[in-house]
Amino acid sequence: MSASNPTDRHATLYRMVLPDHVCPFGLRALRLLEDAGYDIDDRPLRSREETDAFKAEHGLDTTPLVFVGDERIGGARELEAWLSAR
Repeated sequence: MSASNPTDRHATLYRMVLPDHVCPFGLRALRLLEDAGYDIDDRPLRSREETDAFKAEHGLDTTPLVFVGDERIGGARELEAWLSAR
């Protein structure tokens, strides 16, 4: 994938939102993006099966997963580091 344009303010966030559990790291990523002024395409993963399939497809052990433009950033910790480097 090519690096995103530094002026690209669009992010896609995949995060686990189950009936009995909302991933706190997904919420953190959402807040970080909101605070940084990104237009967010929030894509909740609403079942354990959907979450597990998404993690397998993207080679993840955990969620969330953030993309800015077409650049794969990673989870909440990686997003925080990425944003602080800007």
